[in-house]
Amino acid sequence: MNRSITPEILPMPRWFLWTVAAMLSWGVWAVLGKVIGDGLTAAQSQALSSLGFLPVMLALCMSRQRLIWGGHRWGVFYAVAGGAVSCLGNLPYYDLLSRGEKAAAVVPLTALAPLVTVVLAVVVLHERLNRIQLVGVALSLVAIYLFNLTSESREGKMVSGWLAYALIPMALWGLAGFLSKLATVHLSGELAALLVLGGFVLVSGFILIFEPLPGAISPRLWALVVALGLTLAFGNYAVVLAYSTGKASVITPLAGLYMLVSVPIAVFFLEEKVELREWISVGCAVLAVLTLSIETPAQGTEKK
Repeated sequence: MNRSITPEILPMPRWFLWTVAAMLSWGVWAVLGKVIGDGLTAAQSQALSSLGFLPVMLALCMSRQRLIWGGHRWGVFYAVAGGAVSCLGNLPYYDLLSRGEKAAAVVPLTALAPLVTVVLAVVVLHERLNRIQLVGVALSLVAIYLFNLTSESREGKMVSGWLAYALIPMALWGLAGFLSKLATVHLSGELAALLVLGGFVLVSGFILIFEPLPGAISPRLWALVVALGLTLAFGNYAVVLAYSTGKASVITPLAGLYMLVSVPIAVFFLEEKVELREWISVGCAVLAVLTLSIETPAQGTEKK
C-alpha cells in the first residue's frame, strides 16, 4: 500500500508572532490620535494615555527574574531619558493629527526616525554605514522631499509648515531610539522597556501639573485615550518579547513597518484621500526603514 504523505505544517516562530503583534499595535496607535481629534489637546492626550501603560508595566514587573541590571547607572538614565524624549516627541505628533493633517502622510514621515538614530550612531559611536544603509539615507531624503511638495512649497517656501513640525517627533523619536539602544547595553530588555515606559509616565505627570484637564470627558473619549496608551505600550512590550527569541536585525525593520497598517486605516476607515505623489513618498519611506535597519559586520570582524 502506498503511504499517503501529509505535508507537515510548521508553527510560526514566537518572535515573528510577537513582531507582527507590535506592528499591528503601533499601526493602530499611530492613527488613534486622529480619531480623538480636537476633543483633547496634545498634552492632555499624552498625559491621560499613560493610564493605558499601567497593565503593560504591571506585566513587566511580574517578570522580575528578567529585570536584570548590569550595575551601570547610565543604563537606567539612558532608558528613562529615552522614554521622556519619546514622550515629548508624541506631543507635536498628536497636535498635528488633532489639527486635521493627513495621518496617511504624517505617519510614514515620522516613521523615518531610524534615520536620526543611524546618524547619531555614526556621529557619536563612530559607526560606519554600509552601502545598503546609505541607500536608506538617500531614500529618506527623497521621501522627505516628496512630502514637502505641497502648495506651500510650490509658492516659494523651502519647507511646508506641517512638514517642519513633523520633523520634530521624527528627530525626538530617533534620539529616543538611540538612547534605548545605549540602555540595552547595561540592562535586560525587560528592565529597559519598563524604565522607558516609566520615563513616559514621569513626563506625563509633569504635564498634568501645567495642563488643566477639561471639566468633563465623555466615556468614548476616555476609551480612546486609554487605548492610545495601551497600544503604544503593548507595542513596546511585544517587541521586547520578540527580541528575547529572535534577531534584532530582522525584528526591527518588521516592527518599524507599522505604517503599512496605519496608512490603509487612514485611507479606508478615516476616508483620507492620498495622491500619487504621497503614495510614492510612502513607498520610499517603507524602503528607507527597511534598508536603514540592515546591518552588516564591520570589516575585520567577520569570522574566518
